[in-house]
Amino acid sequence: MTKILKTKQYDLEDRTLEFAKKVRIFIKNLQRNIGNIEDGKQLVRASGSVGANYIEANEALSKKDFIHRIKICRKESKESRFWLKLCDIDDNKDLGRKQKDLIRESTELMNIFGSIIRKSK
Repeated sequence: MTKILKTKQYDLEDRTLEFAKKVRIFIKNLQRNIGNIEDGKQLVRASGSVGANYIEANEALSKKDFIHRIKICRKESKESRFWLKLCDIDDNKDLGRKQKDLIRESTELMNIFGSIIRKSK
């Protein structure tokens, strides 16, 4: 009997939503200081914008509009990575691990959107 291995197929809409949710959980656990408060605000906006613009891209009226929205997704993923790197984790190893995971996810999202842009031209 052959064993069938199931691989998880990612729905990009779900993946961007999960990214934004995980960012919000991460921010709630940060030390409250002026830098983290201000950087956290920017991070919330950028991380949420990734998914919102992906939804907009899927409803695009033209190929040009689609590519434009996907470029915004890539830009917001890159911006999220920037704000994540600025967050002060105060030597908290658990937060440091979560920060690295989120930075890795934002980088992967950037690469996915970059690939979509290249294939759409």
